[in-house]
Amino acid sequence: MIEELKRTLSEEVDRLRHELNVTLPQEIRKAVEHGDLRENSEYKAALERQQFVQARLGHLTQRLSKLSSIDPSQIPEDKVGLGSVVVVEDERTSARETYSLVFGDAVEFQEGHVSMGSPIGRALVGKGVGDLVVLKLPTVTRRLKVVELKTIHQQ
Repeated sequence: MIEELKRTLSEEVDRLRHELNVTLPQEIRKAVEHGDLRENSEYKAALERQQFVQARLGHLTQRLSKLSSIDPSQIPEDKVGLGSVVVVEDERTSARETYSLVFGDAVEFQEGHVSMGSPIGRALVGKGVGDLVVLKLPTVTRRLKVVELKTIHQQ
């Protein structure tokens, strides 16, 4: 999971660097050739895109640095943590729900993915099979029991 996210972010970094160093300079050069820069929408759009790409590259570089510092051996093998797939059962309704814990800035959230910083994510972290999770939401308090757990080590 961590390696997959690093690969995805690295691919985006590569695309953005190419855009920043090759594509955008060409667009800016073409826009300058059109003349008066004060009323040149192509020039303004290219500069705005350039600023966005630079900011996104900074964010991705910082995120990759944080990902590189994660030591998978520090993630517990029997408790909910990053990359865990957890099945919980609602005590009141006996309904079962499955959650996958991911980073808050995961590239693509899929059905059942929850970030580690979300209310359900924070409530689940550190719990093991058989543990009771009390999830306090604005309109209701839910009591969930962890019935199955696959950690990042078991996937």
